[in-house]
Amino acid sequence: MNPLAWIILTAIAVDAGLNFTADLLNLKAVRTQLPEAMEGWYPPEAYQKSQAYLVARTRFGWIAQGFDLLVLLLFWFGGGFAWLDIWVRHLHWPAPWTGLLFIGALVGLKALLAEPFSAYATFGIEQRFGFNRTTWGTYIKDRIKSVVLAVVLGAPLLAAVLAFFEFAGANAWWYCWLVVVAFMLLIQYIAPTWIMPLFNRFDPLQEGALRDAIMDYARRIDFKLDNIFVMDGSRRSSKSNAFFTGFGRHRRIVLFDTLIEKHSVDELLAVLAHEMGHYKEKHILKNLLIGILQAGLMFYILSFFIAYKGLFDAFYVRQVSVHAGLIFFGILFAPLDGYLGMALQALSRRHEYAADSFAVTTTGLGQALILSLKKLSVHNLSNLQPHPFYVFLNYSHPPLLKRIQAIEDQTLL
Repeated sequence: MNPLAWIILTAIAVDAGLNFTADLLNLKAVRTQLPEAMEGWYPPEAYQKSQAYLVARTRFGWIAQGFDLLVLLLFWFGGGFAWLDIWVRHLHWPAPWTGLLFIGALVGLKALLAEPFSAYATFGIEQRFGFNRTTWGTYIKDRIKSVVLAVVLGAPLLAAVLAFFEFAGANAWWYCWLVVVAFMLLIQYIAPTWIMPLFNRFDPLQEGALRDAIMDYARRIDFKLDNIFVMDGSRRSSKSNAFFTGFGRHRRIVLFDTLIEKHSVDELLAVLAHEMGHYKEKHILKNLLIGILQAGLMFYILSFFIAYKGLFDAFYVRQVSVHAGLIFFGILFAPLDGYLGMALQALSRRHEYAADSFAVTTTGLGQALILSLKKLSVHNLSNLQPHPFYVFLNYSHPPLLKRIQAIEDQTLL
């Protein structure tokens, strides 16, 4: 193996080791004693069930991640990349189409091997703990729709990237950046109205006290809102959630039908005030800008590696090509991207605190927000006491008890 292969292997091993260590610490942090803040809210049997759910998902994650890593190493050191590269070249297709076939074959193989794990997670673990409501028919339809979307939306974008790096020379990286930025903005507009309705039904919230309270609040904070939508989340899971998506006239505030069933008007208003807070505090715009800068950085670094012979030697591929360079760079860049992700997770947790603060300040419903968070935690079997290192690596939201403490501190000021 050449030095770059050792660097890649070391980076993969360190990344896997960090995540495994975080998982172990998270399991050891489990306590049988219910936190004081949740006394009276978390029945003992539900609390024990949440811990069993955490253990089941963690152990299953080890199996899935271990299998994924084993397949990568066997394919890599068994000469799979070299064999596939030779095979697609022998077809003598034009450059972008050769690249699409090479990358499509790898992505398809990875998705195919991951499918049994995905199915077990849904119909095994989620079913066992009472969350799954997905039928096999819905599950298969979702997979087919996802593949079609990947081909319709992803294939043209990938073809453009391949063509730019093949023919545009030194300017390729920022041409690709511009195209990807345009694609990211397009998705922000079409996802709420075209893509998401392919998977779920979105019905306008019916007239009544909840709709009146939300619309009145939106007017008070100068948040332009034409409608609120209820998503049939119960088709797939009993878990509850709410979210904000899109820009301009395509933006949507969405409540899961399972959320409406279990919360009062004040609690739901506090939850939606939190979601509107993300928009008013410009968190969505900031995240988009960070994503744009991150994509630019990735393409800039890629421009130095996409034709670097040492990278191809590391994977036993003799001939330099754009399509193989993209895959190999992805493997090389993945651990670095994970470290960048830690910083983004920390920023996301700050945004969640800020959105909570916005909701409390503008509604005065701090206790209602706390109640909604407690109910969500119990209903979704959330881990109440995750280890700080696990939170650092994986949490986009602060742990429940810290959010409650921050809200209580604000309401006492």
